[in-house]
Amino acid sequence: MGFRNKQFPNHVCRLKKSLYGLKQTPRAWYQRFIDYVLRMGFIQRKSDNSLFILHHQQHTAYLLLYVDDILLVTSSAHLCQQLMDSLASEFAMKYLGPLSYFLGITVTRHKDSMFLSQQAYAYDIMHRAGMRSCKQVDTPVDTQPKLSATSGVPFDDPSLYRSLAGALQYLTFTRPDLSYAVQQICMHMHAPMNFHWQALKRIIRYLQGTTSYDLTLEPSSSVTMTAYTDADWAGCPDTRRSTSGYCVYFGPTLLSWSSKRQPTVSRSSAEAEYWGVANVVSEICWLRNLLLELRHPPTKATLIYCDNVSAVYLSGNPVQHQRTKYIELDIHFVPEQVQRGLIRVHHVSFRHQIADIFTKGLPRNLLKISVPVLASVNLLLRLRGYLSL
Repeated sequence: MGFRNKQFPNHVCRLKKSLYGLKQTPRAWYQRFIDYVLRMGFIQRKSDNSLFILHHQQHTAYLLLYVDDILLVTSSAHLCQQLMDSLASEFAMKYLGPLSYFLGITVTRHKDSMFLSQQAYAYDIMHRAGMRSCKQVDTPVDTQPKLSATSGVPFDDPSLYRSLAGALQYLTFTRPDLSYAVQQICMHMHAPMNFHWQALKRIIRYLQGTTSYDLTLEPSSSVTMTAYTDADWAGCPDTRRSTSGYCVYFGPTLLSWSSKRQPTVSRSSAEAEYWGVANVVSEICWLRNLLLELRHPPTKATLIYCDNVSAVYLSGNPVQHQRTKYIELDIHFVPEQVQRGLIRVHHVSFRHQIADIFTKGLPRNLLKISVPVLASVNLLLRLRGYLSL
């Protein structure tokens, strides 16, 4: 509607083929974009199909695609302008300038560091929940046992609960301190109870006083990774499954984290912790492959810190026995990576276990220590120095 041919103003146009609203629309657009950038000289990476890399003489360009949003990083301004002109000749594009806002994340630069924040998105969540002027709390989740699926009475507005839970899940992209609390409420999206709604509102009240928190990305001369993993054995009151969590650092920067309930029941704390080690090893293998494709492979083995001595021993000893006969796949996967020299699993005291924040609710005094450690370079380096002793 609105298009009119000047030569034939009274004619009706016949559309040969419509893509809008069809299931194959995203696939058709994605394939057309891929075909064009590959002709430009980009190479699609296997670690991430949305990432394309161009190496031309001494220049490098990275292109990241998300639906119709493109993030382009080049080693020179001339190459950037050349690539944008080429893309603009094929697609209708709009240049938005240097990176400042991408997919709801605000990017702020200070010297060589970048700060990723979702403050505006957090305000929007509080507004949708009608809690813009709510009273703040110090922790996103209490230290009581985990939520049960049958506790309380059904919540009267499940759609509102699911909408806010999904919004909080996207907020965890820059807020690792919310990962465990959001994971707990997302497990009950199919049938939320009033106690689950109270837990969700507690997260929003915690946001009220922490909207200024952001994620710091800093340069590092060392391409080494360090990881921490922990598990809460049989913590789920309904299924008795364990919750495992991990965080991975690239130099001083927090790069990846997770809080997730394990798919099966663990028969011992050692098995639960070993599942957590296997999960972080899998993530590290992917990160190492990605860095290899970026031509910046890690120069040293990745150190993994776990607070369970049995899990540390199992990672280096692939012998089957009663504790491991139910986890046959991972009992071979982890030691293989250790023998190849890609990872090293060490023990760490539970007092210095950073990954605790991803497996259980922490009291206020411990949360005030854990949150700065997640993002603070100096505290992390001092902690690593203590561990190395």
